[in-house]
Amino acid sequence: MNKDPKNIFSEYQKNIESLLSPWAISTKKSKGRLISETTDDYRNPFQIDRDRIIHTKAFRRLKHKSQVFIAPLGDHYVTRLTHTIEVSQISRTISRALKLNEDLTEAIALGHDLGHSPFGHVGESALDKISKDGFHHSRQSVRIIEKLEKNGKGLNLNQEVIEGIKRHSKPQGKFLNKELVRDLFLEAQIVRISDMIAYITSDINDAVRANVIELNSIPKDILDFLGNKHSERVNTLVSNVIENSVDCSYENSNEPWIRMSEDLIDIVTELRNFMFKNVYLPVSDSKPAKSAMKIVDLIFDYLMTNPDKVPEYLLNICDGNVEKASVDYITGMTDDFALRFSEKFDKALALDVFEGRL
Repeated sequence: MNKDPKNIFSEYQKNIESLLSPWAISTKKSKGRLISETTDDYRNPFQIDRDRIIHTKAFRRLKHKSQVFIAPLGDHYVTRLTHTIEVSQISRTISRALKLNEDLTEAIALGHDLGHSPFGHVGESALDKISKDGFHHSRQSVRIIEKLEKNGKGLNLNQEVIEGIKRHSKPQGKFLNKELVRDLFLEAQIVRISDMIAYITSDINDAVRANVIELNSIPKDILDFLGNKHSERVNTLVSNVIENSVDCSYENSNEPWIRMSEDLIDIVTELRNFMFKNVYLPVSDSKPAKSAMKIVDLIFDYLMTNPDKVPEYLLNICDGNVEKASVDYITGMTDDFALRFSEKFDKALALDVFEGRL
């Protein structure tokens, strides 16, 4: 006798959730959506959120947005999209190993960088100076999800996904502190730490590829601990997180949180400081970066004096606020689109951005 496939999925979902850690956010524990919806026959609510994120225009645009190096022309530089995929892969590995909700973790990971501007953090810095309200990509990611996608309707995601995206960013220095995440659920903590693992390991490769650093310029104690190969460094970090957070997978634990060993925290902090000094700050102070910031400034000034060039649906969403609509429009631009747009004002700026990226 053939079983109803809907019942098969329902039984499967119940079995999966029965195996989750008591600290996991199951679909039953979820706060749900602001606007209630009917259930799906073959997907749980967090799978639906994942799918909605993947099918957004904002997600597709990530493939043409910079990670660290501005508008890179080489084929193998990390883009904002490949970074997002790496964060998702690392997050899912940790989440499954700790018996946490892999679907929720994946949805947060895939949506965490939707709000990034063109030209990476350089573009973000430019927008932060321009906007009266300031600008941060995590806030913009939430704005895209809640307000901008679907022409102002938003995606109506579950509240846990939105919360995890909103709080994925980390301060410089010792960012792993229990007090910083005490009220943050474990799946969101996983994405927070996986984001760091993904960017710190891949940024080393890109910095070497761009001849900004040599691998042997990284302090020996860091490479001895993490490994000389990219795969070794990722495996060391992921394995350490799982082994030091194993109490998140069983009931008899006191306020479990996602963490690394103290010696690895020291190594990662040293590596992050090295990367800020030798990669991130020099790149942000480079001629291409300064030209990219000028491009953002010029586009903003142009839109403010020519509001008819701002998409009408954004002006409607922003109740006619040209400044806010302009920031939303610029944020949605890819590196290539912004460069083409800037050629109306100064073709030399676009050439400066590409300098040295062959």
